Amino acid sequence: QVQLVESGGGLVQAGDSLRLSCEASGRTVNYYVLAWFRQAPGKEREFVAGINRSGTYKIYKDPGKGRFTISRDNAKNTMYLQLNSLKPEDTAKYYCAAGQQVTAYKSEYEYWGQGTQVTVSS
Repeated sequence: QVQLVESGGGLVQAGDSLRLSCEASGRTVNYYVLAWFRQAPGKEREFVAGINRSGTYKIYKDPGKGRFTISRDNAKNTMYLQLNSLKPEDTAKYYCAAGQQVTAYKSEYEYWGQGTQVTVSS
């Protein structure tokens, strides 16, 4: 079992950058693939990016493709999401998740953090 804690969210202006972190505890994070999802008020939770165990394979979903970068540091048991050129429509709660397969389907992920809020003002 693994526990996930997100941090790094905040209130920023359009065009700014943020780096989100997801720190894992419990079972070593090397055992899991990791992903970021986000959920805006009144909307479904949507996939943002995923990364395999070694960090060599990454997938992204629009609209973050080209602006967001996922990475992980297994020695620190931490995953990151670099958010660049933020837009007001990126406003959402961002969640990290751990599972066995890199996929955009949230049902495939076993463990979830509590989320960190990102708010982008215009």
